[in-house]
Order: sequence, then C-alpha cells, then structure tokens
Amino acid sequence: MADVRSTGKAILRGDARMLVFSGKVWYNHGMKSEHLRALDEYFCALYSDYVKLSALEGYVMPDVLYVAPDGNVARRDSSCMRLCHQAECGALLQKFKDSLADTSFTFSFSFPTLRERISDMFRKETFAKLLPEALRHCGETAEEAGEKLAVEPRFWQKIVRGRLYPEKNTVLALALVTRMQWQDVLNLLAVCGETFREDEVRDVVVRFLIENSIFNERMRDECLAEYHIENLPIRRTQNS
Repeated sequence: MADVRSTGKAILRGDARMLVFSGKVWYNHGMKSEHLRALDEYFCALYSDYVKLSALEGYVMPDVLYVAPDGNVARRDSSCMRLCHQAECGALLQKFKDSLADTSFTFSFSFPTLRERISDMFRKETFAKLLPEALRHCGETAEEAGEKLAVEPRFWQKIVRGRLYPEKNTVLALALVTRMQWQDVLNLLAVCGETFREDEVRDVVVRFLIENSIFNERMRDECLAEYHIENLPIRRTQNS
C-alpha cells in the first residue's frame, strides 16, 4: 500500500522502495479533490517513460553524470529524470496530460494456441486456476465479476474456463471492479505474462488505485479520466 500524507512522502511497501515527493504546492486545495492530487504526486514520482518526459517543453534534463567525492565520475540512477524532481513539475504534468490519448485498446481476450492449451493442462498456475482463489479473497464469484465487466458473457465464461486468455486490460479492469488484493493482481498478471510497467500511464494509474484501495466508482472513474484512460472494459452503471 502507498502511504500518502500531507508531508509529501509515499512509501511503496509492495517493493520496499520509498518515493519522496517534492513537497511543492500543486493545486489550490479548493480546485482539486484529494485523491486526484495524490494521484498526480504518485504519478510524477513513479512514471518513467523518459523519452516522453524529456520531450515536454520546459523539461530540464538533469545531470546524470557527476563527480563523486572520491574524484571518480559516477552516474545517477535514471529515476532522477522523473517529473517529481523538476522545479516546474506541476506545469509539466499538465502539459503531459494535455497530450495524452489512450492507445491501450485491445480485445478483451486472445485465443491460446493448441500447444498452449496442452501446456496449460500440466501447468500448476494458470489464470483459470488462480482466478477462483483471487475472487474468493474479495468475496466475489466469477459470475458476479463478469457482470461488472464490459465483456460478453460467453467470452467471459471461456476466459474463466481457460479456453480464452484475458488481455491485460481485462485483468486490470477485473482488479478494479472486484476490489482485488494487490498480490492476487500481481499473480494473475504474471501467469498472463504481464506485469505493472512504470513507463505505461495506464499501469501507473491503476496501480495507484489498487495500492490505495480507491474502488469507489466515482473516484475511480475520475482518476482514470484525469489521465484519459478509456479502454478498460469496465461496465458502468447509470449513476457512475
């Protein structure tokens, strides 16, 4: 879980790293909700597509190489290029958001090859085999979970049975609508050959929501909309 407080610090306990935010005043507190401000700070401290960041107008490239106390030339970790280290991080973040478009569209599933289907019969861990336990941890059944996804029931049933493989967008949407535990999400992604990537906008935002247990539909959708994430197959209710 990430511990985000007004002190401007966050601890990512999942991988034992500490992200220290800049402590700058980002937005007028009357203009932006607390969860959106926290997301912005989290995003700037974690997002690491340095090609896109360095292309922003006004971005100042940090000195990666420096002379160490022993006189040798040393290299700083690439994390020094993250937005949280920029003097104008708030303005740069807004420019970044203005340029965003969700390019993460995929189908909800893919078809396993014959070889993969045979291999799955002998694998101890597959998506279909891990899913029931993951759903049990959050008090959901496969049928209830499927009703919350914008996936045709016939295809969802085939995913549940292992006849189809879920795409990453489907796994992330499933995690959000079922309030899934962090480790279960990691396990399901792993058996699908996926992981959370720090250079993917969608992954950073969804990771923030899961780590901080922000599953309220309105707050969740506000966070996704803030970063133009539109392709997760989540079934919206009339009130959301």
